[in-house]
Amino acid sequence: MPKAKFDYAFVSTAECEPGKTKTDWYDDTITGFVLECRSTGGRTYYLRYQDQSGRQKQHKIGRFEDVKFADAKKKAMHLRSEVVMGGDPGAKKALAKAIPLYRELAAMHLDFAKHQKSYPTIEMCMRVHILPKWGKMRLTDMDSRGVAQWLADKRDAGLAPATVEKLRVIFGRSFTLGLGWNVPGAERNPTRGIPRKPLNNARERFLSAEEAARLRSAVAESKNTQLQHIVGLLLLTGARLRELLDAKWEHVDIERRTWFIPTSKTGKSRHVPLSTPALAILETLTPFKGCPWLVPNPDTLKPFVSIKHGWHQAIRKAKLPGLRIHDLRHSAASFMVNSGVDLFAVGRVLGHASYQSTQRYSHLANATLLAAVEAGAAKQVA
Repeated sequence: MPKAKFDYAFVSTAECEPGKTKTDWYDDTITGFVLECRSTGGRTYYLRYQDQSGRQKQHKIGRFEDVKFADAKKKAMHLRSEVVMGGDPGAKKALAKAIPLYRELAAMHLDFAKHQKSYPTIEMCMRVHILPKWGKMRLTDMDSRGVAQWLADKRDAGLAPATVEKLRVIFGRSFTLGLGWNVPGAERNPTRGIPRKPLNNARERFLSAEEAARLRSAVAESKNTQLQHIVGLLLLTGARLRELLDAKWEHVDIERRTWFIPTSKTGKSRHVPLSTPALAILETLTPFKGCPWLVPNPDTLKPFVSIKHGWHQAIRKAKLPGLRIHDLRHSAASFMVNSGVDLFAVGRVLGHASYQSTQRYSHLANATLLAAVEAGAAKQVA
């Protein structure tokens, strides 16, 4: 264990001793400060020390070619002080290396979400937007300021506000999951504290009775023979499209006039009451042998993946441009509200998780409320 007084003159000329593959030169001033000289000509600075358990460790400071001697000596003094105070530079370095890259956390997130209906959206957002920016960064290298600027850049690039908010939610969800899995570095969520931009992308359209009649007439002529039944039931029940496409005969109780939906967007099951016109539609449906689905694709006897083609043709024929399938749910609610049904009952039929969700239809009751005040005024006159 040869020793020497380290200065620039010494370290710049120090060599490996003849006949050896490497020689470790120790500084006689800073305890544990080492210059490793290899027979190949390479030289590297280290600090060697014992941790609190008495185990021998070393911390790499840097190669002679990469670090100035003055900087290496200063670093060695700093590390030695840390060791004397009970610290362990090697443990800190190992912990830093244990922090995964975001792409590793993203892979765990995707694996967790692979059975969720939202998986395609999550995967697309990560692949197209999140991973190209953050995939190669360690979790602890991300901060709220950088993420907020990235989201602002996405908005400036023309991304819809709702899409930008979706990116924020998915990105933040990765860290929430990581925290639950004890992933190092996931303790600090970089999306936390970023103010959410108010979204005003609500697009509500409600069919009039005349428009609904035109739509029913158009879907009745569709090449998709199930489309008329699907549209009719959506208008009469206010159900979501996927809920109906995945409906099974075993969940329909004709005698009790109810349709049981085991799972929904809110994660809760519910019973949807069936009106007389809805029961009439169900009576026209002929179950396919061995097929459990209520309105399956006749070609595959499985639930439709999409009905967009037939839908777009029907709304063109009905002269209802821009009408969305989800607008049938809004329309079902509007017909109920304007018939005098209270918002609480409407919310129960639609399966809303909160009363606030149903409040969006409160303005539709104006005709009903007007009739109420008119009745009150007439009573006063009488």
